[in-house]
Amino acid sequence: MAFKPANNIQDLQYFGEFGGVNPSISDSSTYTFLSAKTMFDTFEGNADGCYLYSRHSSPSNLYLGEALAAMEGTETANVSASGMGAITPALLQLCGAGDHIVSSRTIYGGTYAFLKNFTPRFNIKTSFVDITNLEIVEAAITKNTKVLYCESVSNPLLEVADIKGLAAIAKKHQLKLIVDNTFSPLSISPVKLGADVVIHSLTKFINGSSDTVGGVVCGTQEFINDLRNVNNGASMLLGSTMDSLRAASVLKNLRTLHIRMQQHSKNGLFLAEKFEADGLKTVYPGLKSHPSHELFKSMMNTQYGFGGMLTIDVGSIEKANELMELMQNRNLGYLAVSLGFYKTLFSAPGTSTSSEIPLDEQKAMGLSDGLIRFSIGLDDDIERTYSMMNACMKELSIL
Repeated sequence: MAFKPANNIQDLQYFGEFGGVNPSISDSSTYTFLSAKTMFDTFEGNADGCYLYSRHSSPSNLYLGEALAAMEGTETANVSASGMGAITPALLQLCGAGDHIVSSRTIYGGTYAFLKNFTPRFNIKTSFVDITNLEIVEAAITKNTKVLYCESVSNPLLEVADIKGLAAIAKKHQLKLIVDNTFSPLSISPVKLGADVVIHSLTKFINGSSDTVGGVVCGTQEFINDLRNVNNGASMLLGSTMDSLRAASVLKNLRTLHIRMQQHSKNGLFLAEKFEADGLKTVYPGLKSHPSHELFKSMMNTQYGFGGMLTIDVGSIEKANELMELMQNRNLGYLAVSLGFYKTLFSAPGTSTSSEIPLDEQKAMGLSDGLIRFSIGLDDDIERTYSMMNACMKELSIL
């Protein structure tokens, strides 16, 4: 039977304290006990259903974590105050001094900076590889490798990871495969393809309203317990705790994710096909010209499409900036980083979200000056949007 992630979210039934259709928000940093022994047992992790202190857990955060675990098909999940607040503890929990990570070379700039510049302080080394070449991936593994790390659809080049192939390599070498699924929630279910841990920046499509920063690690009960351990859990000790009010807000928005992703994908495909037909160098996994189009099709939950992210290359940073400024001036979207908003967002990744990556490495991976990354919005009349974008491009002699 096909995996139905949206059904898993829909089937969760939460009632509020007074019968509300939304669960009550626990607006407390600390919790009281009727007996000192229960407090001790809770601190030791031996009292189910009891709360001690909100950095450990809170009802609101657990509700959201349970819903996200249901979406990804994992045993449980731990939410955090940002996407990086999910990525960094997950990696540090699995790796210590002397260990090694094999990572995709095209990943979010913050993740790249953490692996390239920060983890070497702890003598954790990373090899950055072309994740689409499984032979190169396997050749990079050493006796000290602990983790394979990738994004299901990479930021910003939209390379697609062969999660089944990577999972087979991870299993063979007894590694953990961590997949950041931020660009393709619902469309791809990494755990069903063999991933061990799935991470999201909740800031993006899952929340969808660009008003909250958040993250989640989805995995086994054992791994999440390790992250939350009061003595040596990286999530617990690094302290990137999501606020209960924010967790409740994200949970509400999660319930419409399946509708939003279908519209993001529909609009993304429409614009990608039009841009490509206009002769623009366009990258979108839904295009037959995308080198991993068939791979994405083989992994996807079909009804949610190929996602809302696409790139075009207009030749130079000057042209890219001109076009983005003109499109913003014509109210076609916002010149802003991030993604998953109801309005289209566009940015030049080389000078924004991937600026942590040195220029020579940007060039090697194919990240050019003129690349514009689009997060396509929920426009109802996408034909009108295209006509107006096309007019902007003609005005600037891009077409």
